[in-house]
Amino acid sequence: MAQTVSQRYAELVEKATAALGDSGVARKVQIQVGSATCEHAAGSLEVMEEFRRHIKASGRTDVVLRRTGCTGSCSREPIVGVFVPDRVPVKYQKVDRNAVHRIFTEHVMGGEPLSEALLDGQVERGSRYELVLCEGDCCDPGRRAETRARLAAALEQAAVPAGTVGVTTARCVGVCPLEERGRWAHLMVFPTNTTYRIASDDDVDEIVREHIVGGRIVERLVLPSHAAAGRFLSLYGDVAFFNRQSRIALRNCGVIDPERIDEYIRYGGFSALAAVLEKNDPQWVIDEVGRAKLRGRGGGGYPTSLKWGRCTQASEKTRYLICNADEGDPGAFMDRSMLESDPCSVIEGMLIGGFATGARQGFFYIRAEYPLAIKRIEKAIEACRGHGLLGKDILGSRFDFDLEIRLGAGAFVCGEETALIHSIEGERGQPRIRPPYPTAEGLWGKPTVINNVETFANVPAIVGFGSDWFARMGNEKSGGTKVFALAGKARHTGLVEVPMGTTLHEVVFEIGGGVAGGKQLKAIQTGGPAGGCIPAKWIDTPVDYDSLKDKGSIMGSGGMIVLDEDDCMVDVAKYFMSFSQDESCGKCTPCREGTKRMLEILERITSGNGTMRDLERLKRLGLLMKKASLCGLGRAAANPVLSTIEHFHDEYEAHIREKRCPSHKCSALVRFEIDPQKCVGCTVCARNCPVTCISGERKGVHTIDQSRCIRCGKCFEVCRFEAVDRQ
Repeated sequence: MAQTVSQRYAELVEKATAALGDSGVARKVQIQVGSATCEHAAGSLEVMEEFRRHIKASGRTDVVLRRTGCTGSCSREPIVGVFVPDRVPVKYQKVDRNAVHRIFTEHVMGGEPLSEALLDGQVERGSRYELVLCEGDCCDPGRRAETRARLAAALEQAAVPAGTVGVTTARCVGVCPLEERGRWAHLMVFPTNTTYRIASDDDVDEIVREHIVGGRIVERLVLPSHAAAGRFLSLYGDVAFFNRQSRIALRNCGVIDPERIDEYIRYGGFSALAAVLEKNDPQWVIDEVGRAKLRGRGGGGYPTSLKWGRCTQASEKTRYLICNADEGDPGAFMDRSMLESDPCSVIEGMLIGGFATGARQGFFYIRAEYPLAIKRIEKAIEACRGHGLLGKDILGSRFDFDLEIRLGAGAFVCGEETALIHSIEGERGQPRIRPPYPTAEGLWGKPTVINNVETFANVPAIVGFGSDWFARMGNEKSGGTKVFALAGKARHTGLVEVPMGTTLHEVVFEIGGGVAGGKQLKAIQTGGPAGGCIPAKWIDTPVDYDSLKDKGSIMGSGGMIVLDEDDCMVDVAKYFMSFSQDESCGKCTPCREGTKRMLEILERITSGNGTMRDLERLKRLGLLMKKASLCGLGRAAANPVLSTIEHFHDEYEAHIREKRCPSHKCSALVRFEIDPQKCVGCTVCARNCPVTCISGERKGVHTIDQSRCIRCGKCFEVCRFEAVDRQ
């Protein structure tokens, strides 16, 4: 008798669990080290090897060393987790070889966490439980406030020792059904990974009495459904950078070993695919994605269900599916992290997309500069084939689908759909006029669906947890979450995933910790080279496609750069225009010539040779490019310039009229002079000057020869007496 899809999948889970061979691991000490490009650059490979040596030297057989992907907290890597049975996980930041020795001897061997190295300082020494109160919009705000107050009182009345229980909050984690929205408060208890639904103070008292004090789970209050990011929160829910996020696309990043498909399967991987194949209804999948209000995360924001639906309407039955992983925005690394940390979720999303659109062949288009991502995708594809998840008759469903990898040479324009298609076909990566759109005539003239990495990573979660659940995580027009690469002058940089509609203030200040060094926020640049600069006064702008567009910027693929008072907005505009000019494919005149002429004007302004007429020229060129360029790169390349002229017009005027850069960034407009009243003749400035343009006797006043000064600012940096003035 033939097996059903669900039976095949059950066997797959059973084999994966057996293959892991981790009987008894739950009762062992686990040391977890991040492994991704950014983690490796910070030294995680050396850290892992040092832990391996310590474990071997100790002779301990109850200590396990694990590799995971990247958590996304870039400014604090390498991140190491130490998980002791029945204790709240302890995480360490910026771990090096010296820290490894102390962590192993004092914590693993001695049982005392190394407090000064704790990640974000959130974990209490000796904590046994971590209580995380959901602060999502779906919970009753009144009940939530009462629960928080009652928790403190109940813990005190139960005489729970100080430091035994940590209490924190998290953003919406999507645990409540749609029909129960706004009726309850929700509390997650770790490390038991239990989610409670709370309706009264009596419920809180019972949880403290039975679970916290007695160690018995209160079954009547346990919520049967589980959060998509439940495992992630169980490990990192006590860290401020993480518990303000709502992780869907990044749900497994920093949790599972990206090179072991069995871990992905054991924790629910490919269950969504099995459900889709069991149902055997492609239109249901498209409708479900539509109800979820999933819009393409590559930048355009086009509704995914409409794109998939148009492909199915084509009469041609040979169809293709492409995952666009050609991440080209400066400072953006969302796709790379997902491919390196959770490749199987993207593959599962592509399998579901292939089934829904009728495609039988898919392609990963990845830039060659991502060697680790390529390696892990290759390994994941090979493992999927070995488990019968790619190729012929997947899970006995008669559905055939396979994947190949194509490498890009790093051309930014190949992020555009038609240019990407040309690149795969072996042609020069240049866009073409649309229509026809790729869904009608794409790769080799066949109907083709192209979505980016993050879009596909969301699909299994939509199918597994429901379209209504995903839709309510966002706002009216856009469902779900968005991943941003928070970079620039933020105190904590890294990957941030928040619901659509979250404000810029929440991202920069509540998650990113504000501006580094106590500086004043000047602007936030979103959308990469095609985006705009949003001034600090609009910090409460919601992050979604329409709101950012109204402010003269775009969502883009997710780049978000924080700019402070020391940043020159004219220089920022010049940087992005330089990038766009360099990356222009040259096919159309408005983009090819427009970017070059705009860059020339900006260079003239920053060198002190600009005129006020140049601003009108920039505006005119920018509007021409918007209207006449062939593809999205040219049409949006002027955004950084136009937005900075609009919001920071005074800085342009200072460069032009006063020949002065208020932020002291444009070297041609900066002048260094030595104050004779403060100079003590220490000669430090003269000894550090690379062109020896500073003269003066020891213990005598020094001077700068302005005709020879290259304005490098070294004298300003090294003077200990503040005698060098920067003007």
